Amino acid sequence: QVRLVESGGGSVQAGGSLRLSCPVSDFSSGSMAWFRRAPGKELEGVAALSSGGTIQRYSDAVDGRFTIFLDSGQQTMSLQMNDLKPEDTALYYCAAGGRAFSRWRWLSNYDYWGQGTQVTVSA
Repeated sequence: QVRLVESGGGSVQAGGSLRLSCPVSDFSSGSMAWFRRAPGKELEGVAALSSGGTIQRYSDAVDGRFTIFLDSGQQTMSLQMNDLKPEDTALYYCAAGGRAFSRWRWLSNYDYWGQGTQVTVSA
């Protein structure tokens, strides 16, 4: 199975910012997304991008604070995370090759996954 490679995780204080990136040059024809798994919780969809990067979707927990986007060359998908909160602490995964944008929260919608990058937010 093809593995994507995320980068940009780290540790910050509450209110800080981080940017996660994921090279998707071979997979941008399908929808793309970021998921996260917080300690003791299930994997959840955070944000999604339609094929070509024209439409975004966000979970209620991050709407207004996070921005998902594709660079102009469609080589890299990024997640800009601002005003981070301790509850954003999680292992973040990028996903690509999504078949149905309406099902962006479904794990089974995506063919390609990254190995995860840790984001830790301290109070």
